[in-house]
Amino acid sequence: MSSNSLVPTSFARIPWGLVAVVSAICGFGLVVLYSAADGKMNPWAFSQGIRFVMFLIGALVLSRLSEQQLKAIAWPTYIILLILLFGVEALGAVRGGSRRWLDLKIIRLQPSELMKPAIVLVLARFYDMMPAAEIRRFSAIWPAALLIGVPFLLVMAQPDLGTSLMIAFGGMAAMFLAGVPKRLFIGGAAAVIALIPFALHAMHDYQRRRIEIFLNPESDPLGAGYHIIQSKIAIGSGGVTGKGFLQGTQIHLDYLPEGHTDFVFATMAEEWGLMGGIGIIAAFSFVIGWGLRAAMRARSRFGRIAGAGLATTIFFYVAINLLMVMGLAPVVGIPLPLVSFGGSAMMTVLICLGLLMSIDRQSRASNR
Repeated sequence: MSSNSLVPTSFARIPWGLVAVVSAICGFGLVVLYSAADGKMNPWAFSQGIRFVMFLIGALVLSRLSEQQLKAIAWPTYIILLILLFGVEALGAVRGGSRRWLDLKIIRLQPSELMKPAIVLVLARFYDMMPAAEIRRFSAIWPAALLIGVPFLLVMAQPDLGTSLMIAFGGMAAMFLAGVPKRLFIGGAAAVIALIPFALHAMHDYQRRRIEIFLNPESDPLGAGYHIIQSKIAIGSGGVTGKGFLQGTQIHLDYLPEGHTDFVFATMAEEWGLMGGIGIIAAFSFVIGWGLRAAMRARSRFGRIAGAGLATTIFFYVAINLLMVMGLAPVVGIPLPLVSFGGSAMMTVLICLGLLMSIDRQSRASNR
């Protein structure tokens, strides 16, 4: 506790502005879920609010970890999650045709979600341990590619294209931020483009169908293209100011599937319009920008790579979901964190924010 204040120093150093914005995003999400449930707190809004409070407390606990502790848990966390991903393949519970969860009796755990921040931490630790002169050499590239590739393939096999892409994007962002030569990313992008025909052949039928529908949703307006067509109708019909709270027809007349989960942005845009959409995007932009600034303030290479990688992970969540619901990307099952109903994305994003607050706290303390 500081000598000139009744407020404990650890309490005062919490970035309350960030906490307020994150709480506002979730609070607005609860309003949208309340409307999506026809004006009922259950089954979505109440349980979502409880989850947010629990995960926010967890994020504040994570913010107290030191950089040395973050470094110490990076490799063990990655290895444990990798073992759990193998366990999913052998013993995982099947839901909706996918094997993604481990039933631990007390909770149903989805290890692939936790791998999103874990891959950033382990790569930040990997490059932090490596001399700066070695980072541009092949010896700094193939181990990182292996660290990304194994969980990517395990999650693809579940199958979960959206989560596997998020793991890959987060890992590649960490590699880029560590200083891996840009030409390798250009060459890698060219290789990916060349392998697209083979990847399409290896995909499950429903995954190929998603890409076909992305290119031409009107080819199956009552089948696979129905989601995205109704999402576009909901977003477009909201106009500038929206139809008004509880007045959305697409969700209340059951035209919009998954209007409380993956397509919650469409539900929100119909009732709150362009202004509501701009508000959500501005709030997430503040959160992501805060994360990037925290990364830039970090004194260590580990802090800078981990911080920027975690902020980029949150960006991928938001960007992919918004592109998906507006028909600008294939439907890959990525929810809008803090807004969509469900705990997995909320947990992952608040873990990222808790780790970012830890990095920010230590950089501010060192500046003092």
